Amino acid sequence: MTDNREPGAERAHGGEIGPTERLAMNRTGSFDWDLDSGAIDVDVAGLLVFGQDPATFDTRPATLVERLDQAERERLEGVIKEALTSGRSSYAAHFRLERDDGSEQWTHVQARILRDRDGRAHRIVGIVRDATSEVTHSEFVMELERRRQRQTDMVERSTRAMSRAVTVDDVTAALTGPGGLSRLGADGLALGLVENGSLNIIALSGESLEMLDDLRVRRLESGLPLHETVLSGRPLFTSSFQELIKGYPLLAPFAGRLPFQAAAYLPLVAQARTLGGMVLFYRRRTVFSADERNLSLGLAAIVAQSLQRAILFDEERELATGLQATMLPRRIPRIEGGEIAVRYHSAWSGRQVGGDWYDVIPLPKGRVGIVVGDVQGHDTHAAAIMGQLRIALRAYAGEGHAPSTVLARASRFLAELDTERFATCTYAQVDLGTGTARAVRAGHLGPLIRHTDGRVGMPKLQGGLPLGIASVFEDEEYPETRLDLVPGETLVMCTDGLVEEPGTDIGQGVDALAEAIGAGPPGAEALADHLSQRFWERWGAGDDVALLVLRRSPDPGTTRAPRIHQYIHQADPEGLSEARAVVRRALRDWGMREHADDAELLTGELLGNVLLHTEGGAVLTLEVLPEPVRRVRLTVQDRSSAWPRRRTPGEAATSGRGLLLLDALSVRWGVEPRGEGKAVWCEIGPAGRP
Repeated sequence: MTDNREPGAERAHGGEIGPTERLAMNRTGSFDWDLDSGAIDVDVAGLLVFGQDPATFDTRPATLVERLDQAERERLEGVIKEALTSGRSSYAAHFRLERDDGSEQWTHVQARILRDRDGRAHRIVGIVRDATSEVTHSEFVMELERRRQRQTDMVERSTRAMSRAVTVDDVTAALTGPGGLSRLGADGLALGLVENGSLNIIALSGESLEMLDDLRVRRLESGLPLHETVLSGRPLFTSSFQELIKGYPLLAPFAGRLPFQAAAYLPLVAQARTLGGMVLFYRRRTVFSADERNLSLGLAAIVAQSLQRAILFDEERELATGLQATMLPRRIPRIEGGEIAVRYHSAWSGRQVGGDWYDVIPLPKGRVGIVVGDVQGHDTHAAAIMGQLRIALRAYAGEGHAPSTVLARASRFLAELDTERFATCTYAQVDLGTGTARAVRAGHLGPLIRHTDGRVGMPKLQGGLPLGIASVFEDEEYPETRLDLVPGETLVMCTDGLVEEPGTDIGQGVDALAEAIGAGPPGAEALADHLSQRFWERWGAGDDVALLVLRRSPDPGTTRAPRIHQYIHQADPEGLSEARAVVRRALRDWGMREHADDAELLTGELLGNVLLHTEGGAVLTLEVLPEPVRRVRLTVQDRSSAWPRRRTPGEAATSGRGLLLLDALSVRWGVEPRGEGKAVWCEIGPAGRP
């Protein structure tokens, strides 16, 4: 009778299965390793686990592990050595060895280390077993868990990316930008929206997908897989893209040109409305499991919900932007003697509508009114109030009222609108022929002036209460401040959204704006673009911004008779020295260095008289008179009607020598009335009349 038991299996008395046989049936054996002699005794079941023939095994440990590759053998030896040297009493390890049929077997060993009274290890006893089934099952479970975790991560990352998408452009950027395809676990993507009976592909991402540009806009009808998916509302999964092309002749031109093996065509449905469709392309996928199909549908649902929200936002923004456009001036009139540039930027948050505004108002006698203001709030109500207030202020200015009266009436108008909103603004009437500007301020930022040499000044405008509040408190006083723009100077007005950053002092923003104005290009349009790019992406995104740039046309004269102008503020301690330097530098550049010392000295004298004896600043003009007699002409204009008087100073006098210097250093000089003030001029150069 044949015994079918495995070698080493023994039956206990009475036919029952004994302990040794039970272990052998589970491919588990034991060993006893004598460390002193180096021999290892392994039972038959243990030898079979190691793939050794019991009849030829030579009790050497090296023979026992000869089926292990070098790396596995070194790893097992390291575990044993570490246990022996560390004083531990046991160790355990998993390792792999190759079976006779070439398959891989996972083996588990667990051993006890016996030590003498001195702690020296002299014997190791333990068990060894075939753990392939256990480890394989564990690997399967771990792989399943990894796959589920990967799917969970894809959903979470996609949800997080889509939650930040506000507009349709934001959604497409999240899908096609860095990390977009990896979040979806795909190698390519196409996204289409239903619009007016057509399916418009609004996003393509992935290798070679640009060849599908010819299919971007097509009527929504059968003939293409994505179109049919959108029409039916049912997804389509294909593991053979080439086979799919055969079923859709319109895709035949792309056969063999697209590097994708599989694709998932997914409808984008939100609240029972089909918005469009999405295709996910894969290079190596050969099958879609149930979990993978559900994952694809889940990702499509996330995209659909984000698109629905973005489409609604875009529609509301378009409506709000249209409303805002009707409230602001449709066009800016052309002006003589200068150039004006305006910019408006809505906050990135909300519906992109608010109460900031600008306006340019033609006035009698060639003057122009300019205003920048801000109605409290960021909503359609603020925009509506802004529109009414802008029209009212424009009407008051057009009637020819003084700036102080214009704001007083505008404040009364706003108070009578029966609204709790108030407004701030800065308004100026400018005569570009003379450069005179009369400015008033109602709780708003004052203007900045860029001088011809690039310096930026911040004139101190006296201010009144915000519009509306001033009338409630019966304080409608808006004192005027006179400003002077010489040819080539630029006046900049803006709302606080351009310079105010949450959590910081607004003064820092104003200083940064002044620095940017000084470093920017001279032209009004170019400077407005420069400031827009510099600040709207920095901190102007959280608030509306209105910006107005007015530049008085430069007056360079001609190459044969050049000319410069510069305004010197009375309160500017560096203005006088800077003016002297400008004069010296200009004459050097014009090839008239021999007159630089006299011109610089007279510049200091003429400007010093104005700054000491009048209550305002001065305009310095330096020019070269045309041939036949080329002379340097200096003119200093101020607002005082008091003319200089010739005096005879004593030896100890510290003043009164200015006219004496004019007589000594200039060929001729004089005084002329100019508007509200006067101009003192002198000519330096060769004698004789020009």
